[in-house]
Amino acid sequence: MDNCKKLLKEMEQASTLYQPGVFWQEASKLMFESLNNHGFDSFRRLPWSLIFFVPTYGSPGSSLSGKHIESLQEWIVQQNLNSKQTQLLSTFSSGEERALADYRTLVASEYQTSLMPRLVDFSESTIGEPKEQFEFDGKRYSRSALNYLLGLSFFKKHADLDNIGIIMEIGGGFGTMGEIVYKLMPTTRYINIDIPPTLCCSTYYLQQLVGRTEIKHPLEFLSFTSIQIEDLNLINVFASWQVEKLKGKIDLFVNFISFQEMEPEIVENYLFHVSRLQAEWVLLRNMREGKPLKAQRRFGVDKPIYSEDYARMLEGYELVDTNVIPFGFKTVDGFHSELMLFKRAVY
Repeated sequence: MDNCKKLLKEMEQASTLYQPGVFWQEASKLMFESLNNHGFDSFRRLPWSLIFFVPTYGSPGSSLSGKHIESLQEWIVQQNLNSKQTQLLSTFSSGEERALADYRTLVASEYQTSLMPRLVDFSESTIGEPKEQFEFDGKRYSRSALNYLLGLSFFKKHADLDNIGIIMEIGGGFGTMGEIVYKLMPTTRYINIDIPPTLCCSTYYLQQLVGRTEIKHPLEFLSFTSIQIEDLNLINVFASWQVEKLKGKIDLFVNFISFQEMEPEIVENYLFHVSRLQAEWVLLRNMREGKPLKAQRRFGVDKPIYSEDYARMLEGYELVDTNVIPFGFKTVDGFHSELMLFKRAVY
């Protein structure tokens, strides 16, 4: 945690454009306290992690609390249900049915293309002791993994992942995209940019995955005035304010869900650097209707960012395609988690 504390102090000196927005201000403090008390070994099952950056199909991601699930399980016992009925309700409450639906979508989409890599070959690690993983065809998947895999499957409908040599992500959670790239695209460089303490989790996760010596800690770059992308390791993690030091070109930029938790001016600044680094493709997943306001709930934003805002911010890019079903998600109360793919315009 010492390195994480140092990064937090460094962040306090950075521009507010690289510090937590309204949504993450309290969340970051709660997560830091949790990690400071419990460490990183089991960070994927800590309550605040599950609420903020470790998505689940079951509780709490399903909006059902642990008490709701316990009550349902007690009711099942009381009803004297048969094995099939019990199993049906169990897979519903655990989120396994929704996970299977996403996995089936992934498998079906892969049947329609011969392009490599085969996304269905991915199996997730158990680093961080995840509370929730489902096994299908002998491989492990979390909601985070299936979110990314479906997004990449959507991307494969328009471009060849084999031609992607450098992927940069902002707000990479605990490191799932990095793991996918490492396992399925072994010659592709991956760059994750994030704020502490989430950054500390992804650094730990990816170092455990590929080896500590294979990933430099963001603190090692504090004295650098510039960072050449072509000289980086295969897997890299940087602090938010270090994006200004990156020089070179990237092929694919990815942001899944975290931009919707930031104020528009923060997102616009990040996308300026995405454009500066001449990203050929931009793959986003965003809540079409925008994140709820802070005035309406404990964790919210001051000003939501909507899907149409990206077209304005990404000057010089053309919208190629959008998708909610089957690769994104529509909530039961009518909100649309939308995938958007932009391509750099040729003039």
